[in-house]
Amino acid sequence: MIWLVPTVVVALAVLLIVWSPGRPAPLTDAAGRPIAGGFSERVFVQTNGTRQGMILQGTDAANPVLLILHGGPGLPEFFLETAHPAGLLADFTVVWWEQRGAWLSCSSTVPPETMTVPQMIADTISVTNYLRDRFERDKIYLLGHSWGSFLGVQVAAAAPELFHAYIGMGQVVHQVQSEVLAHRYLIDRFRAEGDAAMVANLEAAPVSLTGGLSDGWLRLRDTAMHRQGVGTMREMRSVISGVFVPIWRCPAYTLPEKVNIWRGMAWSRQFLWDGFLRTDLGAEVTVSDVPVYFFVGRHDYTANHDLSRAYFTQIKAPLKGLYTFRNSAHSPLFEEPQRAREILVQDVLHLTTRLADAAPWRVRAAQLPF
Repeated sequence: MIWLVPTVVVALAVLLIVWSPGRPAPLTDAAGRPIAGGFSERVFVQTNGTRQGMILQGTDAANPVLLILHGGPGLPEFFLETAHPAGLLADFTVVWWEQRGAWLSCSSTVPPETMTVPQMIADTISVTNYLRDRFERDKIYLLGHSWGSFLGVQVAAAAPELFHAYIGMGQVVHQVQSEVLAHRYLIDRFRAEGDAAMVANLEAAPVSLTGGLSDGWLRLRDTAMHRQGVGTMREMRSVISGVFVPIWRCPAYTLPEKVNIWRGMAWSRQFLWDGFLRTDLGAEVTVSDVPVYFFVGRHDYTANHDLSRAYFTQIKAPLKGLYTFRNSAHSPLFEEPQRAREILVQDVLHLTTRLADAAPWRVRAAQLPF
């Protein structure tokens, strides 16, 4: 049976090469025919001294432009769109920009001293202006997810004249608080299930506002969250099957680029992670001059849903709408895409809140255990 090992390795290598042409799939209709006027392409632009990549997709260049800021730091999300299509392309030109240091924008030429939040804000504004010029728009729409929401709410505050609206999905507020709440929740859940080993492991991996995140917690965090359905997606019970495998299967990237994603994520986190954890947006960004929409997964403990709601009540904006996705964790756009699209098309594009939650979302900061 030893001869099977090299055969399997060769077969896997061939499969990875087939999966990795380095271009996103073309847009086709239900019959498999190319969509006239449609586009699905990788684009590279010079952004504040660095070469940065993005994936542009749309069925009509006249559609509104939606720029999506990915999570991480350093984890682009087009692979999630490939595995769980959000269905937005009939109504939007969707831009999956990969931030400085991440995946297509990962390069040894990126100066380490530029890996800062102010630089990321400046990059986002630069990319926005590129999109405004290319598609001849005065304003575009901005959606931030997870780390991207931490960045996005600051971008919208810094340059409100560039955006019709800001959408926060898995909206980060004060991430170290969220980690404390997740730690407590997981201990309670695993204890209720009688999983004494996991409870012991979590209790030996402390998280606190003052001490931050232990190495043990960082090792356990993703596994424990996904086992409870409160991580990336409600139905995603494994990072291997839910993230690792879809990345390798995504056709938009070459094989070397797929290897590069892990380098880019590690590179980004060493510069951005601590500030991301410690910054309290509730103290930093309390006013928005653009309409604000929050997409909140009822089961989200990656960016705690109650913290997001409390921040929503606090932030002042010309228009606000909060939408609870009751079957979602951290990624409602991919978990409940039909409802997300309905909200984007009916409310966000028309700057209304007809579909927003009524009142049960009102969570006061005083109700939280800090």
